[in-house]
Order: sequence, then C-alpha cells, then structure tokens
Amino acid sequence: MTTQKFISADTKPLGSLNTLSPFEVAKLQEGTNTNSLYRLFRQCSLAVLNTGSTVDSTSDVLKMFKDFDIEIEQKHQGVMLKLINAPNNAFVDGEVILGIREHLFSVLRDLLYIGSQLDKNTTDLPLGEDMTNTVFNILRHGEAIRPNIKPNLVVCWGGHSIGRTEYEYSKLVGYELGLRGLNICTGCGPGAMKGPMKGATIAHAKQRITDARYIGLTEPGIIAAESPNPIVNELVIFPDIEKRLEAFVRLGHGIIVFPGGAGTAEEILYMLGILLHPKNKDIPFPLIFSGPDGSQAYFEQVDEFIKATIGEQASSRYQIIVDDPQAVALAMKSSMEAVYQHRKDKSESFHFNWQLYIPVEFQIPFEPTHQAMAELDLHSDQQDYILAAQLRRALSGIVAGNVKAPAVKAIAEHGPFHLSGDSHLMDKLDKLLSAFVAQKRMKIDHEKYVPCYKLV
Repeated sequence: MTTQKFISADTKPLGSLNTLSPFEVAKLQEGTNTNSLYRLFRQCSLAVLNTGSTVDSTSDVLKMFKDFDIEIEQKHQGVMLKLINAPNNAFVDGEVILGIREHLFSVLRDLLYIGSQLDKNTTDLPLGEDMTNTVFNILRHGEAIRPNIKPNLVVCWGGHSIGRTEYEYSKLVGYELGLRGLNICTGCGPGAMKGPMKGATIAHAKQRITDARYIGLTEPGIIAAESPNPIVNELVIFPDIEKRLEAFVRLGHGIIVFPGGAGTAEEILYMLGILLHPKNKDIPFPLIFSGPDGSQAYFEQVDEFIKATIGEQASSRYQIIVDDPQAVALAMKSSMEAVYQHRKDKSESFHFNWQLYIPVEFQIPFEPTHQAMAELDLHSDQQDYILAAQLRRALSGIVAGNVKAPAVKAIAEHGPFHLSGDSHLMDKLDKLLSAFVAQKRMKIDHEKYVPCYKLV
C-alpha cells in the first residue's frame, strides 16, 4: 500500500480576486471549529485539490486529509492562500496545477459572495422571485452569464458511480454535442458528469473551438464527495441543492439525463415537476433520457415510476433515446432551435431563463433531518407538481444520507431515515430504490452500501 504524499505551498489568484477587504479576510482567518465559513472554505478547497478522487463520502475524505489546512493572508501584493498538507495530485513540480488554482479561487469568490448576500437579506421581492434573483446574482458574480449568445448550453445529469460502458457512452454523446458547437454543463464530478465533457473536448478541438465551456455547478454539501473533474473550466458553488438545481434549468437550454441513482432521479423529478406546472406548458425545454444498449431496464424503471406516481402526462415532456449518440445530439440541436425561436418571439434573454416558472415548493431549502424526512407528504391525492416536489425531497434526503457528512452522521447515531406514505406510492418507490441498489448505482463503494432509508 502506497503512502499518501502531502505538499505545503503558497498560491496567488490569476487575474481576479486580487484584493479582499479586511472584514472578508478576518472572517476566513478564524480557523476554528466554530467558524462555519472557515470550515466550508476548508472543505470545498480540499475537494478542489482532491480532484480525480474515487471516494464519494465527505466524511471519509475529511478523515483521509485530517491534517490538511488552508490559511488566507492579505499581503501588500494581494491575496495569498497558504496550503498545508494538501493532496499531492494537485501539484506538478511543486506548483499547483493551473486549473486547480483557478478553482481554489472560485471557491473563495463564491463562499464570500454567498455569505455576504445571504447575510444582507434586504430584498423586498416575493420569496420565489428572491430565490431566483439570488441564483442569477451568484451566476453573474461567477461570470457564468454570457449574453448575446444563441442557446448552446446542454446540461448533462447522471450518476457519479456508473459503470464503464455507460461512462464511455456519455463520452460519445458529448463528442456528438461538441461537433455541433454545443457546450456542456454538469454537476462537475466524475461518471456521467465527466464523460460528456471529456467527449466534447475532443470534438471542440477538431472543430477548432477555442472558447468551449465546461461548466460545473456544485454545493458545499456535495463537492467533497464529488470533487470537480479535471475538465471543468468554470466552477460555481451554490449554498444548497435547491439553488444549484435552479441554476441548471435557468442557465441551460436543454437537458440530457444519463443513467444514475437517487440523485439523478431527484433531478428528473425536479425538472418534470416544474414542466408540469400549468404556467410552463407552452415553454419549450428539451429533456432527453439516454444510455447505451443494456440501459433499457434503467429507463423502463424510471419511466414506469414517473407514470405511476406523477402521471402519464409527464412522459410527454421527455423522450428516451437508447444507444444512439448522434440521434441524441441531433434531437438536442433541433430542439434548441425551438428554444431560440421561442425566446426571440417573447423577447426573452438567451442567457438566463427568466420566463420559466419555478414553484416555491422547489425553491425552499430542505434540510434532511429524521423529522423532516418522516413528515414528507408522500400521498398520491395531490397535484402532480406538488407530489413531484415531495418525492424530490425524499430522494434528496437519501442522497444526503449516502454522501453528505451531517446526514451520514445523523444516520450513524439514530438509524436510517423513515419515509411513509400510501402503499401504492411506497411500493413504487421501493421498487425504484431497490433497483438502484441492485444495479450498484447508489455509491462508488457499492459492496459496502447499507441503505440509509427505511420505507414504512
């Protein structure tokens, strides 16, 4: 067994974030367990430095690098980060790899901005509009908003623990998208988040596209378990999963879903719940499920679950294409023309989908405690989009129980989350989750997986 090597070094930002206020520096210099901003900064910085990791447990990553620390200094030349016992793979010849260096300062930029914005809380906007405005401001501050560009950003969702065949297929789809000049946005991690980006890089190189975008959207609770893959060239961090999901659908012009586990099912229910709202019935938003030959069972299970829970009408908002990367890219390219024409006709921006209505049920942050999970309303006798929001929260809690440190700790202390509802719904949910476990889609270390939930 090889011994993990660590490196200590200093690093400065490149071209931006050269200066911070004394107040901002003071907030981050309090290296104590009571300083939540410092702990988030350390955790997210470690995740960035640990790129390429195959460990999908935040607590395990923090244990592996328990001696890691990061300090911030304000020198006369500007900001300096002091890395102490950092992962060796973040360096080349003693210097921090350029892309990782950029991501380190993206972490600093976003955490400071998020903290300052959420602390203000001075807006007079209604709750839903306030949430959307926050998402827009985070994206704009992270320089992810690019006006005056025709719709060309494809969001790719899918599992971080998919098998090799599905990973290679996601690369082929990314390649076909890249050949058509489309850019990629994912959750920034491994698996189906890395594959489309990797395929697109080759296609963009062939097409001599030098300004290609590989956007990674993440959150502090998940980033250590899903460190940014090496291809991400724009990283933006959101305070919670709800704002991260909204950023995907506001920023992207279409979505492709590859096979995955509970997190992917959460994303699907989020998108469908929004599209099923009456206010969005005439808004074009391409949604394609795709995987290689052999993934038919996965999509059949997901399709069956959707129709049996939130209704048959939901299936009209997506199409399933199996084992045909070119057909996926052609369908997405064609659908984006409809998106372009619709936004042009409505005088809507191309860079941020303001027109899409997102109910507050999908925006209010959900903290997956044992009590909150037990109180979810998992019954069929409610509006389809409301039920989708409740199911989305249930799956979000399961994701947290699988990989997010606070939920993992709570389950270790108090046992699995309990979910209850009507028997029809529970049977369908049990069948779906059991299939994810059987297909080894819940965690990378699937052999040791113990369900963090119990259906009552």
